[in-house]
Formats: sequence, C-alpha cells, structure tokens
Amino acid sequence: MKNIIKNLRNVFIATLFVGALVACEDKGYDDYDQGAVPTVSMNGEWLININDAASGEVYITHALHKMYELNGQVWITDRIGSSTTDFTGWYLETPLDVNLGTLTFSASERLNTADDSNVTITNGQIFKNAVIAPSGTVTDSIYFKGTFDYDPETVLEFSGYKRTGFEEDE
Repeated sequence: MKNIIKNLRNVFIATLFVGALVACEDKGYDDYDQGAVPTVSMNGEWLININDAASGEVYITHALHKMYELNGQVWITDRIGSSTTDFTGWYLETPLDVNLGTLTFSASERLNTADDSNVTITNGQIFKNAVIAPSGTVTDSIYFKGTFDYDPETVLEFSGYKRTGFEEDE
C-alpha cells in the first residue's frame, strides 16, 4: 500500500511538472505582435497637477491626461470622453514634437483641438522611474509648461506621474 501511495504521489508531481512546462510554451503565439509603437516609452495615462508658473497657485489636481500615438504623431489630451466638454484639466488636445532618445517633447503655436486655440508647450520631459506614487509604487514623472494664445502672459506648469492602476494613487 505504501508503494502505491508513493507511486501515485510521484505520478502527481511529474504531471504537475510537465503541465507547468507545457503552460510556459508559446506555441501558437510565435507570430503574435502586440503592436507596440515606437513611442511606447512616452505613451500612457498621467495624473497631472496644473498651476500658475509665476504665483504657484494650483488650479487643478490629478487631472487625467493621456499621451498616445495616432498616425505617426504623439498626442497629449485630457479628454476623457467623446463630447466637446469631457475634459479633466485645461482643455488640452494637441500633437507634440518628440525626441524618443531624451524623452522630451514640445509644441510651438500648435492647434489645440480641445477649444480651437493655439498652444505652446515647452520644457516637456518624461523622467523614467523618478517618482514614488502615494501607493509606494515607483513610476514615471512628467513635466511641461504651457501657454495658450487666449492668455499668452500666463504660463502654466503641468507636473505629475504615470497612472499606476492602484486606487490610492488616483
């Protein structure tokens, strides 16, 4: 009886081992392409605070912004829906000029499709693994300055961190 139990145990362990090996194989997925775009290092969702660069007055906190690639261009937006009023920050939606090597970005008198104004973005930079979110998660940081043609004297600072998915970071 002991030998039967011992043999059953060995068969069970061997079955688990073989099952684990088979589960790790990627047969059938060899040609699967996740579709990563060259700008993947800059893309994502960001929680951004917006303040007046001169006075430091905070206007908006934790506004959700997204950076994504569309037709070969990197865009930034704080649009959260499809309507013309679904924005979380300063009504910003524009394509950017990017340098993937330095993770910098800018826009000069670019059409802001959120409100048909023109926006200039300067000092745009993403810093990899540079901030600790409230959850304790290390994540990327973002910073840039923006001016809009309807108020060219006011320089806004946008700063924040990449969305982690943890509730306490929202």
